[in-house]
Amino acid sequence: MLDRIALVLLIIGGLNWGLVGIFQFDLVSWLFGGTDQILSRAVYILVALSALWCTTLLFRSREHLLEAHDA
Repeated sequence: MLDRIALVLLIIGGLNWGLVGIFQFDLVSWLFGGTDQILSRAVYILVALSALWCTTLLFRSREHLLEAHDA
């Protein structure tokens, strides 16, 4: 379950960075009132923690991932 939550947060972060890169529009900042707002910062931190968590996927064995998926 934690893997899926982290993945969803990474997708949100990736889409936000895409908007920043293409349109110079930060959706997270816009939704929560600026980059300095506590909610914006919380989302940015959660996305960063999700990225750290998902790096562990690179080092997990395929069998471990399949077992977790079946559970």
